[in-house]
Amino acid sequence: MRLRVEFTTEPFDLDEAPAHAVVAREVIQSAELDAVDVGPFGNTAEGGADEVLTAVGSLLRKALASGATRVSLQVNVIGEDRK
Repeated sequence: MRLRVEFTTEPFDLDEAPAHAVVAREVIQSAELDAVDVGPFGNTAEGGADEVLTAVGSLLRKALASGATRVSLQVNVIGEDRK
């Protein structure tokens, strides 16, 4: 199964990316995912179910430990794994 995750972390800071946002992006960018897209108001990534779910768990733990007060995420099934 392939999944797409979309997420944001809060609180927002329009002047400089907060530590929790930087950490969350680093987790996603270093995970074994494809189609990673990071932006100022939302981030998305796609991959196999195991890889996405592992990355989401790490993202939640690390973003909250780095000061996030809210993490909003959505996970969608987008098809079968290509493996």
